[in-house]
Amino acid sequence: MTTEPRLSNVRELPHALDGFDTLRAALDGAVPAIFLDYDGTLTPIVDRPENAILSAEGRAVVDTLARRLPVAVVSGRDRPDVEALVGIDSLTFAGSHGFDIRTPEAGVLALEGIGDHTALMDQVERLLKTGLDPIDGALVERKRFSVAAHYRLVADAHYPTFRAVLDRLLETVPGLKEKPGKKVFEIQPDIDWDKGKAVAHLLSTLKLDDAGHRPMFFGDDVTDEDAFRALQGLGGVGILAAPASDGDDGRMSAADFRVDDPDQVLEVLRRLTP
Repeated sequence: MTTEPRLSNVRELPHALDGFDTLRAALDGAVPAIFLDYDGTLTPIVDRPENAILSAEGRAVVDTLARRLPVAVVSGRDRPDVEALVGIDSLTFAGSHGFDIRTPEAGVLALEGIGDHTALMDQVERLLKTGLDPIDGALVERKRFSVAAHYRLVADAHYPTFRAVLDRLLETVPGLKEKPGKKVFEIQPDIDWDKGKAVAHLLSTLKLDDAGHRPMFFGDDVTDEDAFRALQGLGGVGILAAPASDGDDGRMSAADFRVDDPDQVLEVLRRLTP
C-alpha cells in the first residue's frame, strides 16, 4: 500500500535556523547526505536562467561542506550547465530533474528505462518556439531531456495565449508530461522519473542508503516536492526555501523545515559542516 505523503501549509513548517537543535535531533546522530537544488535554493530566482550565478561565498560554503560530507546537486537545469555554474568538480550532479546523473567516481550513470528522446525534444522545441516566439517576454529553454517554457516576463494579458500554445502541444504530441515550476513549465518525456527517484537512486549508487546516513534535500519549487515526498519514505529531512507568506496562498509542502531564502540555505549548510 502506498502511504500518502504528509503535507503541511508552508506557514506551519518550523524554521530550520530558529529550530536548528530540532533539525539536528532529526538526524539522530547519522551523517547527513546533502542534496541541493540550484535555482531558488543556492541562488535567487532571476528573470533569465543565465543570470542565476552562484556567488563566490555560496561556492565556498558548498565546497567546504563537500570536503566533509557527501553532497550532490539535483537540478532542473541540464547537467553540464549546472556543473559549470557550480564549478566544483568533486560533487555529484543530477541534471534535467534527475534524468542525467554523473558521479566523480562512476561518470555518467546509465538509468534503466530512460532512452534517447532527442527527436521528441527537438519536435517540442520547434513547436514551442513557433508558438511562443511571437509572445513578448516568452522564453523557450532547450535542455537535453526537457524543454522549459518561461513566462516570468510575459504580461498577464498575454498569458492565455502562452498557455494555449502549451495545451495545444500536449494535446497533439503523444508521450509528453508537464511539470509546473515558478513561472515556468517543463515539458518532459512521459517517464516515471523525477527528483525523488533520482535521490533514491543516488543513495543506493553512492552506498549512502544505510543507518549511518540521513538524506537531506534542500529545494524551493514544485518539482522539489517529489524529493521531499521521497525523503519521507527514506527517513530523510526536507528543507524548503520559501518565506512563510507563501502559505497565505495555500501552498502545501512535504518538507519538514523551511528557511526564507538562499542566504539562509547557506547558513544552514554552514551549521551542518562538521
